[in-house]
Amino acid sequence: MADILNVVLPVFILIGFGYVARWRGFVADVHIDALMKFALNFAVPALLFGAISTLDLQADLAPSMLLSFYTGAFTCFFLGLFGARYVFKRAWEDSVAIGFCCLFSNSLLLGVPIAERAYGPDSLGGAFAIISVHSLFCYGLGISTMEIVRARGKSIAQTVQTVAKGMFRNVLVMAIFAGFAVNLFGITLPASLTDSLGLLSQTALPVALFGIGGVLKRYKPEGDLRIVLYICVISLVVHPAITFGMGMQFNLSQEYLRSAVIISAMAPGINSYIFASLYGHAMRVAASGVLVATSLSILSVSAWLIVLG
Repeated sequence: MADILNVVLPVFILIGFGYVARWRGFVADVHIDALMKFALNFAVPALLFGAISTLDLQADLAPSMLLSFYTGAFTCFFLGLFGARYVFKRAWEDSVAIGFCCLFSNSLLLGVPIAERAYGPDSLGGAFAIISVHSLFCYGLGISTMEIVRARGKSIAQTVQTVAKGMFRNVLVMAIFAGFAVNLFGITLPASLTDSLGLLSQTALPVALFGIGGVLKRYKPEGDLRIVLYICVISLVVHPAITFGMGMQFNLSQEYLRSAVIISAMAPGINSYIFASLYGHAMRVAASGVLVATSLSILSVSAWLIVLG
């Protein structure tokens, strides 16, 4: 158990540093916003681009691993959507935003550092393969469903156009596409450029984790506590359980099974709140879900690491 805590705690301690720094006034909201803007618009895209441009697509894009993870994600989205609508009696727009919380696990900013600490940097091929289509899948499903719910007379062409605009304005999605382009076409970039991007990408995870702590300080666990706990159960238990069960059925290799389950066991990411804010629905529930699930994930991730060995 001590070994498990040594893997998990440093990641959450860094989040805690950001939380305490904001709480004690050592940094202001404007500083946290600047850190997150740097991380999400520059450092994280550099990390994604570098990882995907050098990914062994033939080896790491394992269909059974992706199917295990994304079947779980797809199922959890609709569990969140219909649970919010029919169990908690929320409006359809609120229900889509809540479903997105159950869908969008914090794969990159929490999943990668935990997987790296647990299994080493050479084990991240499967994790980055999942992440390479994560934003495309999640935003595509979330935006499409929200636009269908909100359509009210819009044509199919207008809905498709809205979905495309929402996805291709996302800098992370563009970094992923750029990485795939370099990889697939065998483009050789100048060493000076790749070295610069490598230096930039090294700042991504520590800066983002510290920033997440500062962002979480803004939110209080408000809203319907029952639905927040519902989000936590789906995100931290149901998604990784489905992924684990399917992975065992597919006889996934240990490396791919670990990657898929660890990534699926992450709490909802900040993107869940961003999505809710984009449409102005269920923002308090989304913020509370991110905060509570991130706190509880210290225990749940430790449990999944024990299961995975």
